[in-house]
Amino acid sequence: MSSHSQPQASHVLPLKVYLGVGAALLFMTVVTVVVATIPLGGWNLVVALTIASIKALLVASFFMHLYYDHKLYFVIFTVALLTLTVFIVLTMFDTLERGAVYDIKARPINPKAAMYDSPSFKGQGTPVHGDTSKARGFAAPIDSTIIKRDSAEQAKPSGH
Repeated sequence: MSSHSQPQASHVLPLKVYLGVGAALLFMTVVTVVVATIPLGGWNLVVALTIASIKALLVASFFMHLYYDHKLYFVIFTVALLTLTVFIVLTMFDTLERGAVYDIKARPINPKAAMYDSPSFKGQGTPVHGDTSKARGFAAPIDSTIIKRDSAEQAKPSGH
């Protein structure tokens, strides 16, 4: 049997390439942080994921030498990364816009729960930042008989 394997040539890159890619990664990190402070709504996520995908592509291409390997591997990795990014962005846009499609009614699961009797839920005990004078109300002991009673009421079968 003949062996068709060819010896792999090592891909020793000059230090300048590594430093350039490292500087590009650092620059893109700064851009991501700066863009996160700008109120773009759902587009903040798109920009952050796009920059993260480019950074992942740079790391895989140069630090992992994917760029110098067989080009099919590079294409497969790039397409997979871009596809993943697109699906994550589409999913996040879907979750951001569900309120416009569905009538979401936020309500407590058990409106008779003992925690809703505390002053903080009635607007009396909510502390302001730095004001710890009303913070004792949050650490009040809970009456377990109320919790047991509420749990028993929920466990009763409805009369059909």
